[in-house]
Amino acid sequence: MKMVCRYGAGLLILAACVALVHADGKGDKNVPPALNFTMKSLDGKPLNLAQYQGKVVLIVNVASRCGFTPQYKGLQELYTKYGNKGLVVLGVPSNDFLAQEPGSNEEIARFCSTEYGVTFPVTEKVVVKGDGQAPLYKFLTSKETNPKFGGPIKWNFNKFLTVAS
Repeated sequence: MKMVCRYGAGLLILAACVALVHADGKGDKNVPPALNFTMKSLDGKPLNLAQYQGKVVLIVNVASRCGFTPQYKGLQELYTKYGNKGLVVLGVPSNDFLAQEPGSNEEIARFCSTEYGVTFPVTEKVVVKGDGQAPLYKFLTSKETNPKFGGPIKWNFNKFLTVAS
């Protein structure tokens, strides 16, 4: 079974999910449909999400000027603690909510590094809702492809936990 769960601002349950779902560190041999996308990293290079096959992937739409921006610290802590056990945090910058991510990809990369020491992968800035929505977010938010957790993104730092089991 492949699963995509959706979480709001809270992170507490995620550590438990990672520990329980991925305790053996082996992962699944099949690529979950949510990872069948290629995006671009902040430096413009292709980022094939299938490389995270067999891992627990937490996909988060992020912004640098939001009240939730300090969540970068918790996301980095999760990645540092569980990254070697199969967790990947994937930051996806978006400027869709009150223009709270106005920077260029270079500015976003500098902000993530200097303000929060982010080492997890971060994609280029994309649209996560409405016209021009990135294909990954069309998949994640569609009631057809994600019937239990689909629906529009309501704000920054919305989380999708993708698990192959």
